Parts: sequence; C-alpha cells; structure tokens
Amino acid sequence: MKTVTLTIPSITCGHCVHTITTELMSITGVKKVTGDEKTQQVVVEFDSPATIEIIRDVLTEINYEPTNV
Repeated sequence: MKTVTLTIPSITCGHCVHTITTELMSITGVKKVTGDEKTQQVVVEFDSPATIEIIRDVLTEINYEPTNV
C-alpha cells in the first residue's frame, strides 16, 4: 500500500474535507482518506489500480488542486 500526503490550499472547512474524501473514496484502490482543514492536508492510502496521477486528476476536476504533486 502507498501513502501520500497532499497539501490543498483551497481546503477551508469540514465540508471541503468531506467532498474530497467522498470523491477520492470512489476511486478503485483508494483505501483510506484523512483530511484536516487546519493544516490543509489530505492523507491518501491506496493500492493499484489507483495512482497518484488519478488522485491528482480527480482533485483538480473538483477544484481542489494539490500544490505538492
């Protein structure tokens, strides 16, 4: 299993974290998503077929583009 920590400056509240979690959990292979609006970070645990590129693309599509990918 891979783990990545993403910084997403557009996270401003718990609703943002909920939206991100819901969208990322819909990706096949994503096992766990933990977000924190205070640090503006999301930790994603995933296996194949999920990839960091797919995760980044989904976040970009929903207007939560990570700055460190």
